[in-house]
Amino acid sequence: MTSPLERAGLRPRVDKALAAFLAVRRTQLLTIDDVLTDVADALEEFVLRGGKRLRPAFAYWGYRGAGGIDSEQVVSAVAALELVQASALIHDDLMDRSDTRRGEPSIHRRFSAHHSKAGWAGDGTGFGDNAAVLLGDLALVWSDDLLHSSGVELADLARARPVFDTMRTEVTVGQYLDVLTQATGDTSLERAGKVARYKSAKYTVERPLLLGAALAGAPESLSASYSAYGLPLGEAFQLRDDVLGVFGDPAQTGKPAGDDLREGKRTYLIAAAHEALSPADRAELESRLGDPALDEAGVARMRDLIRDSGALTRTETRITQLTEEAVSALSAADVEEEARSVLFELADAATRRSV
Repeated sequence: MTSPLERAGLRPRVDKALAAFLAVRRTQLLTIDDVLTDVADALEEFVLRGGKRLRPAFAYWGYRGAGGIDSEQVVSAVAALELVQASALIHDDLMDRSDTRRGEPSIHRRFSAHHSKAGWAGDGTGFGDNAAVLLGDLALVWSDDLLHSSGVELADLARARPVFDTMRTEVTVGQYLDVLTQATGDTSLERAGKVARYKSAKYTVERPLLLGAALAGAPESLSASYSAYGLPLGEAFQLRDDVLGVFGDPAQTGKPAGDDLREGKRTYLIAAAHEALSPADRAELESRLGDPALDEAGVARMRDLIRDSGALTRTETRITQLTEEAVSALSAADVEEEARSVLFELADAATRRSV
């Protein structure tokens, strides 16, 4: 059976649109200075290597579900979401001091290593950090460029633009809320839910769907149905991400085991454990959470605390409830039938994944 991410040949078409766009931008960079080859190489490899293409898939099938006609121009427009995602991941890795992404060095580590290998003056770590800030910013700028150069009609772009802008604002402030929550130590379920909603949930599912709807000129009633489907599904997606951040297999996730624990992420999973643990176990959880030197034994102990508290079961139950809510909303929506079928499959792919 064809993966929902492959239906309509979408994934290779998105990859083709991104590759063509990045090739043009490479030429543009090299007219400025040949040393920018390093920047072009890094962004091409980061954007084109791996990635589920989930956001373009939700946008494309949101468009098709609203009666939109397939075209390469629309595929190029929704591919712009991958550049927003690249920006968010590059900055996220820097803020979390993550060494790897998809099994390869993160951007700041890549440029730090480049500095050291070249024997340049100054601090290699600082150079890598600066490069990651700038490359993340460049990816965000290029997301605009790709959307506007996609070839879709100007009237369609005018409808889609406010959705695109709102989405980028939400993911940026959601990231700030995540950083703030780690600093304040707020371990409430309410705060964890808000961070998940704005950092990831809305820009993973709801806003891409609404972007597709806007490109197709969908009625407000369909956009409301997409929100009713997309918001709970996006939250379920993020909860699955949180589970994988603690219990995932590094060989599949491409990140070291327990990275979310070392980074001190105050996720729903952690909040649920914090609420249920005894005072002594809660104190142990707090003492280990956010310790960058947490070793394999420490990660295993944290996993035991979370599992024994019932938080893992509670989180899995919440994922199931949210997914069922999303599927119910989609069932009642006035969506074109092929798109409805794919969106059902995407709901399953987003919440039952191992990466």
